[in-house]
Amino acid sequence: MEVMEEERRQVEEQVERLLSGQGSEVTGCDVALDQSKPATLKKTVTFIVCAVIFNDKEEVLMVQEAKQDCYKQWYLPAGRVEVGESLEEAMRREVKEEAGFDCEPITLLLIQEQGPQWIRFIFLANITGGTMKSLSAADQESLQAAWWDRQAVLPLRGRDILRLIDCGLKYRQSPWHPVTLPVDLCCRHVLQRLVLVFTNAEEQIWILLIKAPGLHLPTAAAVKTHAVTWAANMVVQEAMPSVYYDHDVNTLGVFSLQHNGRQHGKTDGVCFNTLVALTPDRVQRNEDGERVERTGTGQPPPVENPRYVWFEVQKQTLKEKLLEMKKNTSILPIHSLY
Repeated sequence: MEVMEEERRQVEEQVERLLSGQGSEVTGCDVALDQSKPATLKKTVTFIVCAVIFNDKEEVLMVQEAKQDCYKQWYLPAGRVEVGESLEEAMRREVKEEAGFDCEPITLLLIQEQGPQWIRFIFLANITGGTMKSLSAADQESLQAAWWDRQAVLPLRGRDILRLIDCGLKYRQSPWHPVTLPVDLCCRHVLQRLVLVFTNAEEQIWILLIKAPGLHLPTAAAVKTHAVTWAANMVVQEAMPSVYYDHDVNTLGVFSLQHNGRQHGKTDGVCFNTLVALTPDRVQRNEDGERVERTGTGQPPPVENPRYVWFEVQKQTLKEKLLEMKKNTSILPIHSLY
């Protein structure tokens, strides 16, 4: 398929917007929508926000739990997004309720997920006001808050937060991805939009596109039986089924994410704009199960589904950005906890 100059410009502009942390309106879903239910808080999805906040001594803000099953144990300020809230609003509310401080997000540090039904958004944040919650203000949200130097013995509700704290410290010292905050755009489902790239030794780079209506990046719905990023695998399976098992499909991270949350059951969804690498599996096995070394052609695998087409990136600045992000994974990570 010959890509017209105007279509080429539009595709490259959309990719550049996503790379810069902006969003792009969701106008449809190309794959697996029939396997997905609309995202509805307290019904089909649970979104958790978590705040990593440091003081000038690099001590981390902790809260002492009031809930019966983890009473008096310590954890980062965290909780569920409530109906009608944006992710940032939920994070600010949780920090205020549990720790007494006002705060502002700096960036998302990490996204963790167990399929579309449970997603945790970890923010790095700064205190902007308020006062530390003391025992005299204990309530059902928390008993108190404190700064932790990470050396003193503290009974933790879960050791999973140690990784999040380390992640925050490393980002403060040397940010490895651009500031990434949610973009206020509506989405009904939990979706993955793919900038799916194939590269070769000559640093040519291709992006997989869907032809109609108009050339565009594929968008796939997350299904509850798999990780959110399994959506990328479904796209590759549909586009080139005979070579799917000869390639690795690796979601490297998130350029930006889109969420609104204002209308319950209609805008509770999230669209993750992601960089996905399609890489040939260099080692294959023949019919006897013996290892066979594969030699690549330097070209992307042929598309078998007429809905799809490979688009070779020509714009030099865009090529350089994509190659750098792919090489250094300088992008917001999304991790499956499956």
